[in-house]
Amino acid sequence: MFEALKERLESVFNTLKGKGKLSEEDVNAALREVRRALLEADVDYKVVKSLVDSIRGRCIGQEVLDSITPGQQVVAIVYEELVSLMGEDVVPFIISSKPPTLCMMVGLQGSGKTTSAVKIAKRIQNAHNPLVVACDLRRPAAIEQLKVLTQQSKVAFYGPSGGTQDVIKVAKEALAYAEDHLNDVIIFDTAGRLHVDEDLMEELSRLKDLVNPHEILLVVDAMTGQEAVKVATSFHEKLSLTGVVLSKLDGDARGGAALAIRATTQVPIKFAGVGEGIDAIELFDAKRMAQRIIGMGDVMGLAEKVQQVTSQEDVAKITKSLKKDKLTMEDLLLQFEQIEKLGPLDKVIDMLPGMGKMKELKNAELDPKRLKQSKAIIQSMTLEERRNPQIIKGSRRRRIAEGSGTTVQMVNQLLKQYDQMKQLWKYMGKGKKGFRLPKGLFGGGGFPF
Repeated sequence: MFEALKERLESVFNTLKGKGKLSEEDVNAALREVRRALLEADVDYKVVKSLVDSIRGRCIGQEVLDSITPGQQVVAIVYEELVSLMGEDVVPFIISSKPPTLCMMVGLQGSGKTTSAVKIAKRIQNAHNPLVVACDLRRPAAIEQLKVLTQQSKVAFYGPSGGTQDVIKVAKEALAYAEDHLNDVIIFDTAGRLHVDEDLMEELSRLKDLVNPHEILLVVDAMTGQEAVKVATSFHEKLSLTGVVLSKLDGDARGGAALAIRATTQVPIKFAGVGEGIDAIELFDAKRMAQRIIGMGDVMGLAEKVQQVTSQEDVAKITKSLKKDKLTMEDLLLQFEQIEKLGPLDKVIDMLPGMGKMKELKNAELDPKRLKQSKAIIQSMTLEERRNPQIIKGSRRRRIAEGSGTTVQMVNQLLKQYDQMKQLWKYMGKGKKGFRLPKGLFGGGGFPF
């Protein structure tokens, strides 16, 4: 989402880091580029002005101009101001001490309300018994869409009966249903429009008066730019929002909404949708978001992802192989499967500090199809071949290529990359510090990602 903004800021920071001492002119020139980068990212111009003025006020102080590392000081100040802009603390989903917890999902049509409602229900399902209620009675197939999503996620669903168009009646029935079925969190998926109008707000106000929700979450498409701020302001004036959910934060848009929406409305961003999968939602953390925007990566986020996809059994297998200083094709297959679960590799690389700037990684072919083909090649090997790849010669390579639906050349490439990975494995197993990636690990045909 913030790729263009990140690249522009990294360019500015690299220029500053190259200077032994900064003048006021250097700071002003850098901030002009920062302002331009933020405006191009579709951040509201009033928010940009306020942010740049705050950064300038701190940068021109003696703490930077007299610092022995002025460039790094400027980076730290920009980071702190971005965090302050987006909200310093993670604001969790409210759970009432007296069940049930009631939540209204509101927003414009197409913003991602229905999907976000199910994602949040799925996220809290381990600790609670959520019920998602279909209150969008106008959009064709909205009820069916919600029903299908809840079935896929194994989340409880309640929809209108008898073709009723009365939202208040549906809500009353849902409250009674939840009491009978011990649902302690009720999420109402409300109707949306293509724009904010009085009919929509009247319907939402009546529902709010009936259920008196603990949470009113506005779902905003992060790809709508400055329009998202206007939408948030309108909904907040009418409904007194308790939080915002940014959907499609993994998209290719400029992402200004994420930076400006809290500063403009003072409503905290609580969740961020980071993919199409039903599990692809996370608590919005301004510190981690700011780290990614200025190129510091998101190591904590990556660690959480790895923890989610890695079982204790897998960890034990990898540890055993490292201790034996022996990498097999079975280990490589396990690595590929874990990488596949993490999601697109370019997004994973983005979370590593400085890795996005590595020439080897920028030239890598980040093709999920290659990963599937590499897995198929290993799966077409016999157990003996997986454990002793050195025995794979001409006839075996042809058989493996035919069995995996690939070519001998692709089998050769994977075996070559396996040899390179073995070098890396030896370094890791011996605990060497400061090792370099084997030359050509990501080049010369590309690693299979």
